[in-house]
Amino acid sequence: MSYDVIIIGAGPTGASAALFTSKAGKKTLVIDNEQSVTKRAWIENHYGVEAIAGPDLVEIGKKQAAKFGTEFVTGQATQLVKSDDGFQVSTENGTYAGKHVILATGLSVELAEAAGITTKAGTEPRIKSIVDCDAQGNTSLKGVWAAGTTAGVSMHTIITAGDGAKVAINVISELNGARYVDHDVLKA
Repeated sequence: MSYDVIIIGAGPTGASAALFTSKAGKKTLVIDNEQSVTKRAWIENHYGVEAIAGPDLVEIGKKQAAKFGTEFVTGQATQLVKSDDGFQVSTENGTYAGKHVILATGLSVELAEAAGITTKAGTEPRIKSIVDCDAQGNTSLKGVWAAGTTAGVSMHTIITAGDGAKVAINVISELNGARYVDHDVLKA
């Protein structure tokens, strides 16, 4: 089975990206190792939420994405390889094919480096390395995108979630061949 988009990581960045790609009708798989740093956070600076435990925020994000059809598998992504029509992402439990990959791997750049994707020194405190990408999220390997902390944006959940959405919109736009916009309106 092939996916339009494979997202690695289900924290605020990955789940936000999945929400957009799935809602846009793109077949989306999220591979998550259950290691999101957000699962250790207490959050009082996330717009629209008075206060929330990190694990609860992560679960809400995953439920929102699942509502639109995102599929989730638990596992560690161990290999990312270019194929004829996209990419193969392997875990200890299986291999998955996708046209595009979004790296939402938080503090980790190991998978990116193993795939030959260019990294550089991090800019946030305690972040040693990040994926080198442009403002749209494009990495040195066409079709692989980076979003959130692994792409060098601030670790705050509101910022990483927004960056995941931004990169997802860029991926959707590329898949559609035209700029994608998702604006819902109030129902009467």
